[in-house]
Amino acid sequence: MSNRHDLTRLPPDLPVPQDDGACDHLAGRRVPAIALPSTAGRPVDLSTLSGRTVVYCYPRTGRPDVPVPAGWDAIPGARGCTPQSCAFRDRHREFQALGVGVFGLSTQTTEDQREAAERLQLPMELLSDARLAFARALDLPTFEFEGMVLIKRLTLVALDGRITKVFYPVFPPDANAREVLAWLRGGA
Repeated sequence: MSNRHDLTRLPPDLPVPQDDGACDHLAGRRVPAIALPSTAGRPVDLSTLSGRTVVYCYPRTGRPDVPVPAGWDAIPGARGCTPQSCAFRDRHREFQALGVGVFGLSTQTTEDQREAAERLQLPMELLSDARLAFARALDLPTFEFEGMVLIKRLTLVALDGRITKVFYPVFPPDANAREVLAWLRGGA
């Protein structure tokens, strides 16, 4: 299987996203009080969580039985949702050891997210912002693709409901979990 259809591997020629300043306003902001459906079958309001929480936002996970859509790999930062999720999965115990909760978030439906969570054996919950309430409340950067509005790849770190760090743009996506852990361990 080529890298173009193997969702766990990144093609070597992906365009690198540039920092367009679209997340400069987020540090210090309160997390909005919005209950989001979770793959665990419960609503999650990130604003109510105490301690440190990591929310990695990604455009959409693909499915191994569906070819990567034409043009997807040409969008800077679009490809890599599966490798990013797998990296957070593989380092989940390290986040737990630091007392940090981890969530994934996209505009996909909970049903689509549940398929990915089960297939990839993700220990963290994925949250659906299909109505874009969370993205709009924080003015998160988005892009349109094939009639869908998708969140650009970014990672938020919050402490007691306030955003303390933003990773944006995230590239390569499979290194994001390692970068977040390094930041957390550096006395964040």
